[in-house]
Amino acid sequence: MMAVPVIVIFDVGKTNKKVFVFNEDYEIVYERSARFTETYDEDGDVCENLESLRSSVFNALHELLARKDFMVRAVNFSGYGASLVFTDESGKPLTPLYNYLKSYPLDLQNEFDKKYGQGDRIAAETSSPALGSLNSGMQLYRVKNERPALFNKIRYALHLPQYLSFMVTGQAVSGLTSIGCHTRLWDFGKQNYHPWVIEEELDKKLAPLMTEDQAFDVELDGHSFKAGPGLHDSSAALIPYLINFHEPFILISTGTWCITMNPFREEVLTAQELDQDCLCYLQYKGKAVAASRIFAGYEHEQQVKRIAEHFNEHTGFYRGFHLNAELAERIFQENAEKTENLKWSKTSGFDKKMLNRFKTAEEAYYYFILDIVKQQFVSSRLVMKSKQLKRIFVDGGFSKNQIYMNFLARFFSEMEVYAASMAQASAIGAALAIHEHWNTQPIPDHIIELKYYAGKIPFKPTHL
Repeated sequence: MMAVPVIVIFDVGKTNKKVFVFNEDYEIVYERSARFTETYDEDGDVCENLESLRSSVFNALHELLARKDFMVRAVNFSGYGASLVFTDESGKPLTPLYNYLKSYPLDLQNEFDKKYGQGDRIAAETSSPALGSLNSGMQLYRVKNERPALFNKIRYALHLPQYLSFMVTGQAVSGLTSIGCHTRLWDFGKQNYHPWVIEEELDKKLAPLMTEDQAFDVELDGHSFKAGPGLHDSSAALIPYLINFHEPFILISTGTWCITMNPFREEVLTAQELDQDCLCYLQYKGKAVAASRIFAGYEHEQQVKRIAEHFNEHTGFYRGFHLNAELAERIFQENAEKTENLKWSKTSGFDKKMLNRFKTAEEAYYYFILDIVKQQFVSSRLVMKSKQLKRIFVDGGFSKNQIYMNFLARFFSEMEVYAASMAQASAIGAALAIHEHWNTQPIPDHIIELKYYAGKIPFKPTHL
């Protein structure tokens, strides 16, 4: 049997940790999932178990390198952002991997604002709203101010994807997608670290910058292969679209957060847009990506429970729904309003509606999805300033929801709206980022499956 050339991708999410093996056609030929028991930091807050993560990566690598049916040519990593690993000179972690949901001390935030001016200016220049520990730069600032002795021992502060790579390569780098992920570290106008970072000498704790289309030479268990520097998972998920589509588009990546990404916007974000939960990411090659976000997936989970309880249904009642065109059209017409009258809000507002006004769970659900889509429309429009934009791609959970997709197509009737499906977008993006370092074949054109939704009801989605 001939060994199949493959790349191994470790995709580390907040809940699930996965390893995927792709062949040169980007087909999954092996996968495994794991969940680790969380540990606790010195304050008793839950955090990632770094030792379990390390053991899992190396156990999987040893096993895959030993297989006769695979020829491992490369390894790369995709991981969640806003999390830093502080290492000493030997590369050993000095602290737990602090949870990005850990509360941030208000007095320290106020001290920062007093020293560097109110947050609006910093937010605008770094395209990062003040998000507490979700701003990883503020995590490092906290260590410096609260634990100076520990700060002095830190050789590198590595974002999680780059730490995963560091474990295998021994090369400490700062990836652009991680540095540009709402960290408050990066000045998007100057394309460098923000002056406050340099004044605080935090840049001396950050590893050399690296675009994430590069790779290192690695030897392990008598095998030689390439290893990428790792990528922030949301930015990795955008890569297949950037490679496959060259006309301007936006991607609405739906999950717990629904994030609209526009890689083609040139204008910097305004203070008002930042206040409305907009931010910027960096692409793996360094270009800025304007993004807006709503907490729609989480709200969907909460409101589905509420509807199910009211109508005495199980919480999965909506999964069997096919589009009821007559009901969708009636609800859309009854709630028709000029799009310019729609206002941005943190939630859809459906939680304020009395459920006894609806006859069935189905009707309530349609009204709820319409409210979500209205919220999505306003949020997405915040970052859609380019007149050249013609296409919207939607991936993730809502892309499979025909009710959502049809309402969305109605609101964006002047654009082409597509539901996109792709097996493991973040993992494939991490593989594609270093394609030239391991794959001898051209990038296939079948990675993304599209379904077109017309901006009218009733509909017949078209498979492309």
